[in-house]
Amino acid sequence: MIASNASPSCARCHGEVTTGPHGSAPPPSLSATGHLVVALCLGFIGALGFLTNFLVLALFCRYRALRTPMNLLLVSISASDLLVSVLGTPFSFAASTQGRWLIGRAGCVWYGFINACLGIVSLISLAVLSYERYCTMMAPTIADGRDFRPALGGICFSWLYSVAWTVPPLLGWSKYGPEGPGTTCSVDWKTQTPNNISYIISLFVFCLALPFAVIVYSYGKLLHAIRQVRSVSSVVTRRREQRVLVMVVVMVMCYLGCWLPYGVAALLATFGPPDLLTPEASITPSLLAKCSTVINPFIYIFMNKQFSRCFRAFVYCSSPERGSTLKTFSPVTKTLRREKDLHVTAPALSTAVPMPNSVHGCSQGANHVAPSSTSRGASEDPAAVDPKPKLTLVAHYRE
Repeated sequence: MIASNASPSCARCHGEVTTGPHGSAPPPSLSATGHLVVALCLGFIGALGFLTNFLVLALFCRYRALRTPMNLLLVSISASDLLVSVLGTPFSFAASTQGRWLIGRAGCVWYGFINACLGIVSLISLAVLSYERYCTMMAPTIADGRDFRPALGGICFSWLYSVAWTVPPLLGWSKYGPEGPGTTCSVDWKTQTPNNISYIISLFVFCLALPFAVIVYSYGKLLHAIRQVRSVSSVVTRRREQRVLVMVVVMVMCYLGCWLPYGVAALLATFGPPDLLTPEASITPSLLAKCSTVINPFIYIFMNKQFSRCFRAFVYCSSPERGSTLKTFSPVTKTLRREKDLHVTAPALSTAVPMPNSVHGCSQGANHVAPSSTSRGASEDPAAVDPKPKLTLVAHYRE
């Protein structure tokens, strides 16, 4: 699988890497069969990533029911993944078919910047999504499903944050160059200088460890709140809680499963011996990282009922089911109210439109105890009937 010759294109696009970090020979490249396997994987990932992410964007534009603040954050992730499939993967695919980098040093720098920037956008967007869910859950009132300002602010923050961390290599703090067998480009992980090591440590802490900590904290708090509400929730409500939580956890774990091996491989290349990673060991984490562009759209379509309803309507050229227009995908929220009532409620959102009579009847049923007590309550002091106001937890669920 491993050929002893180095990629000639890497020597042409980066003259300083014709020898190893300590003056040794350049690292070996993959064999012709190895490059072919990588090319097939990249072609599959690129084509499927383009189709699935384009489908998510098309569904968002086609169906008004999907245009909610939280879905807007998901669309931002799909947009970044779609750009990777268009602006990044085709060049590494072409390079793998030829066994060498094809578009020179400037193209290598451009490729490394674009892929690093869009990859960080996806991870930061997941952290922003988790934090938005946490903030909405802790809000004292029900979140406005048509207020897009927090979501737009989170999207702008994700993109600007990513640009702020991927521009420094263009200005001299580290650099972009070939990686692995020489058919892809990224941050220079192998040059062991204080300038390069300081950037890699900062990138690892602020673009991988910190967002992951935000995700764990936000969803940990969300899970804790859901367990507290569970005692007063109906069976249908608990199922919706679990479905939303499972979708988000699977999305985050799949993303980390794709990117964590890449981060570990980068740290090993930076701090380990020069020949610690073979070409196969260096290209495999890169392929896993690119798989993240395919995984997220599948999670949205098959685990999000709202997207799946609209997807079925899109395929069969029909109108989406009524339930998809009455629900919005947003986090579990809660409000605390003080009422002079001993009845604890946990209303769940029904798939049918509630009629005014039924709502009025439910209100009467919650307040009605007995005709005699009602008549007596009209002549007695309300404080004497219920001297201590009761703290009631009302949970509102949206999918």
